[in-house]
Amino acid sequence: MSLGDAVQAVVDEAVADAGLAALEFDGARAWLEEARRRRMEPLAAEVWVTDPAFEYVLLVRHRVRGWVPPGGKAELGEAPRAAAVRELLEETGLRVELLAEPAAVAVRSYRSDWSPTLGLSYAAIVDREVPLAAEPGQPAAWFRLDEEWQSVFPDDRDRIRTHARRLATDSAARAR
Repeated sequence: MSLGDAVQAVVDEAVADAGLAALEFDGARAWLEEARRRRMEPLAAEVWVTDPAFEYVLLVRHRVRGWVPPGGKAELGEAPRAAAVRELLEETGLRVELLAEPAAVAVRSYRSDWSPTLGLSYAAIVDREVPLAAEPGQPAAWFRLDEEWQSVFPDDRDRIRTHARRLATDSAARAR
């Protein structure tokens, strides 16, 4: 497979996952359609990890962004779902299966000197007793969803809470 084909395959997967995402922010799907017509910036992927009771979220302390979900940029030719799995493992030591449906799709700039890019948020459910192995200098910690945490992306708190409530409702419905 040529590099161009590999890049196109990644873009196609991003488009498919963006279409499946439970939540959309910032006009992300329209932004992605427009971005497909030109060279795209690297995609970003993160994981919204909640506990089975949907009361906690796992975050990592980024040196600039504050407390954020584990994640980062997809490497050249790396699909966003694979990037999310890799970043979660690197930043928390967790090797878990992501939920089938992506949690959200959004457009944001991760640094003031970077162009906005598409970010796909995936979801995972993990018991809080599972040991974490954070990257040096970037601790990982569980936060109650009803508490505040410092982040340069304050909208993420409500977005993650909304998704956790949705997962809890779906889980309760399946249990009946």
